[in-house]
Amino acid sequence: MKIVFSLAPVLLFLVSLYLLDSFKLVSRNILIICLLWGIIAALISYFLNTWLVRHFSLNFNLFSRYLAPITEEITKAMVVLYLISRQKIGFAIDAAIYGFAAGAGFALAENVVYLVLLKNDPTLIIWILRGFGTALMHGGCTALVAMLVIGGIQREKPMILAISSGLLAAFLLHSIFNHFFVSPYLQTALIFIVLPIVFAIVFKQSTTVLQNWLEIEFSTEIELLRMIKQGKLRGTKAGEYLVKMKQHFAPETILDLYCYLSLYLELSIKAKRNLMLKENGFPVVVEPEIIDKLNELKQLRRQIGKMGELAIQPLVRMKHRDLWELNLLRNI
Repeated sequence: MKIVFSLAPVLLFLVSLYLLDSFKLVSRNILIICLLWGIIAALISYFLNTWLVRHFSLNFNLFSRYLAPITEEITKAMVVLYLISRQKIGFAIDAAIYGFAAGAGFALAENVVYLVLLKNDPTLIIWILRGFGTALMHGGCTALVAMLVIGGIQREKPMILAISSGLLAAFLLHSIFNHFFVSPYLQTALIFIVLPIVFAIVFKQSTTVLQNWLEIEFSTEIELLRMIKQGKLRGTKAGEYLVKMKQHFAPETILDLYCYLSLYLELSIKAKRNLMLKENGFPVVVEPEIIDKLNELKQLRRQIGKMGELAIQPLVRMKHRDLWELNLLRNI
C-alpha cells in the first residue's frame, strides 16, 4: 500500500492530463523523455543538495525552505526549457503536460528513495502525504514554469525575463510548501483540490486560444495562398508591399521571397489542417514529400537572410508558435 499511495497519484494525474489533450499536441516519446529527465534531475539534485549541506554546513530547515527549491526547480525545468527553445512546445496545454511529467519523474524518484530509507516505517499517512501532496507539488511547480515561460514568449517578452519569472514563481511556491505554514494534512488537501481546478482553467483557456488562432489564421492563409497561385496577389496590399521591396533587394532575392512565402503558407495550412483533424478524432494526412518541403523552406530561409526575414514579417510572422506548428509536420 505504501508504494501505491506514494507513486500512483502523480502517475494517474499525468495520465489524466495526457487524455485531456483534445488536440493531441503532446508526443508520447517526448512525454517519456520528460518523465525520465525528472528522475535524472532528482538524482542530480540529491547529490548537489548533499554536497551543499555538507560543504557549507547549512542548517537543514533553512536549506530545505530556501535553497533546495532553487536547485530542484532549475534541474527539473531544464528539459522543458530545452523543448521550448527547440520549438517543441507551442501552447500552455503541452507546456503544462510536459512540465508536469518532468516534475512527476522527480517525485517518483524522490519517493522511491524515501521508500528505501524508511522501509521499516509503518506509518501509512506519510506516504499518503508524499503521494498526494509533495509529488503533485513537484509536478505542479514545473508545469507552472513551463506555462509562464511559453506565455511570456507568446507575449513577446525577452526569453531571459520569461524564464526568470517562471522559475521565481516555482521557487516561491515550492518554498511556501516546505515552510508548512499550515497543517501538512490541510496543505495536501489544498493541493489535491486546487491543482486539478487550475489545470482545468488553463486547458479551457488554452483550447479557446488555439481554436481562435486556427480559425483566424487558417482562412487568412488559404486566401493569401489562393491569390498567389492565381497570380492575383499584385492587386492586394500584400502584393503592393512585395512590389515596393524590389527597390531594396536583388531580383533573385525577390524570387526567393515569393517562393518562401508560398511554401510557408502551404506548409502552415497543412499543419493547421492536421491539428483540426486531430481535434475531431480523424487521422492526420501523411504526405511523403513534407520533409523535403520543410528542408526546402529551411534552405530558402537561409537564402533570404535576416534582412529578408525582417522585410517579409508583415506577411509571414515566423514567431515561436509558427515555428512550433511547422515542427508538428516533422513529427507525424
